[in-house]
Amino acid sequence: MANFIKGIKARRSGTLISQISTLSRANKKLIMMFFDSILLISILLISFSIRLGYWFFPDKDLVWVIFFSPLFAIPIFFQFGLYNQVIRFIGFKALFSIIKAVSIYALIWGSVCFLVALEGIPRSVILINCILGILMIGGSRMIAQWLFSQSIESNNVIIYGAGSAGRQLVNALTQSMEYTPIAFIDDSSELNKQLISGIKVFSVEKICLLINKYNVSEIFLALPSISRQSRNEIITSLEGLPVLVKILPSILEIAQGKVKVDDLRVINIYDLLGRDSVIPNQELLDRNIRGKVVMVTGAGGSIGSELCRQIIKLGIKKLILFEHSELALYSVNKELNELDKKIEVLPILGSVLNQDRLEYICKKFSVQTIYHAAAYKHVPMVELNNTEGVNNNIFGTLSCVQAAISSNVETFVLISTDKAVRPTNTMGASKRCAELILQALSKEQNSTKLCMVRFGNVIGSSGSVIPLFNEQIQKGGPVTVTDIDITRYFMTIPESVELVIQAGAMGSDGDVFVLNMGEPIKINEIAHKMINLSGLKVKNIKNPDGDIEIKYTGLRSGEKLYEELLIGENVSDTQNSMIMRAQEDMTSWDELKLNLENLKHASDEFNATKVRELLIKTVPAFKPQSDIVDFLHD
Repeated sequence: MANFIKGIKARRSGTLISQISTLSRANKKLIMMFFDSILLISILLISFSIRLGYWFFPDKDLVWVIFFSPLFAIPIFFQFGLYNQVIRFIGFKALFSIIKAVSIYALIWGSVCFLVALEGIPRSVILINCILGILMIGGSRMIAQWLFSQSIESNNVIIYGAGSAGRQLVNALTQSMEYTPIAFIDDSSELNKQLISGIKVFSVEKICLLINKYNVSEIFLALPSISRQSRNEIITSLEGLPVLVKILPSILEIAQGKVKVDDLRVINIYDLLGRDSVIPNQELLDRNIRGKVVMVTGAGGSIGSELCRQIIKLGIKKLILFEHSELALYSVNKELNELDKKIEVLPILGSVLNQDRLEYICKKFSVQTIYHAAAYKHVPMVELNNTEGVNNNIFGTLSCVQAAISSNVETFVLISTDKAVRPTNTMGASKRCAELILQALSKEQNSTKLCMVRFGNVIGSSGSVIPLFNEQIQKGGPVTVTDIDITRYFMTIPESVELVIQAGAMGSDGDVFVLNMGEPIKINEIAHKMINLSGLKVKNIKNPDGDIEIKYTGLRSGEKLYEELLIGENVSDTQNSMIMRAQEDMTSWDELKLNLENLKHASDEFNATKVRELLIKTVPAFKPQSDIVDFLHD
């Protein structure tokens, strides 16, 4: 029964506090002034009672002096900002203001009483009034702060990292009232069991105990300066825990060293797949860009747009955006103009198949460098639209290269893919054919340096599996994986583009550059990690009560189980340890030209079967895994 009554009182109290918190600021000030007035009168009565040794009630002139004491205090409290303070966020600075305001009020009240020669006021009452005023006025605000904090549902959180960033984060969380930090976790044995900002530091081994004991819902990583590898190890160790993990950005991203709650973000797969960046070679970055006119085809795509973002920061003279999608062109142009309004950015709509338009642009603006990123790259889509994939990827590249050569463009860099190595699908075969075009034409002319950069999947690109997994997890699953053993290479978009720019600066004679993608990663492992990092559990036979199921759908048309980056083993190092130069077999232009003419004729007639036959002839390593050659094929 006692607990029932206590619960009713708590609910009533919570309702009252909630109602007060919704009032206007002016009404809240009136409530504070009324409450302070009652306190000030009560404090004086208590002060007299303590001094005289019995319950005191004034008579005659003392009635006016005591009951009108708020008239002395309230204006002083206003002057010291006591009614401008937000109770929920009150701190030591505010308490110091209370001490000063109450002390001055008590001194003025006592001075006035002695100046008018009122009888019956012991001198010690002034001191008692001051001490009790500080305690009760300040204490009332601390109690109010506690009541407000109890009325707000906050999440218990653990802060991983008791360094400077962790301490700053505690202060920020204290102000937010949304989270309640209950413990620090730190690897340092010196800090174990110490108190920092009133919060105890525990060792890593205590995490599970703390989560269960305090019903912790989130863990915040406050380790902005550690290496990516160390951070990944910590994140991996937290994967199996029933909590959401959030992270502070790197130390360079935290402005002025001041940590804010808004800086926290949910851990994502990019944090695990990315690597510590290698210091770029600035001379290579500048060589084809600084002071030059640069054109990017496919400028609105994931790779093309990142190329533009990095290029515009390298002292470029003029940037030409070439894109067939009006919406994509509008979006990237708008973003780039906001990045740097001084650089001239020219958004040009067009198809890479229109060689005349490309030549006109190159000559009119004296283009010096071209990054050719325009391509169809979704394997199943190109497999089902065979002729269009060949047109865009092969003959679009051919148009761009020939336009560049006839316009005396200095450098042409093709963005290629690991799927061009021993291709099993039309997309990969078409990209390998594009590589062969550059290799062959590099031997036929000297006006334009031709090279290509080959790499695997980039995290977060439109063709990447990761955005799909994110969408599936948000919908509650299932997450679809084609095969339990399928692996892919991964690299972040900014990292890959930075390396593309450097590789292009080293290229000539049809060089094939291959980016060091690290070790291949199982897609199945990525799916598990992404589910766990979302604070959810994988639902399977071992864990039927999990949240998200993983379904294995089988390899798609033309999809490989494993990807490769090199056709042969003949590779050499370059000026950048992340870039390799591959020596691979070429096809002469005379032989390739004949095959391309036949391929173009078959493509124009929408003869998908013939297109496939000619692709196999042009790219002998092409071993199709799918019988599907085109939607339009009978």
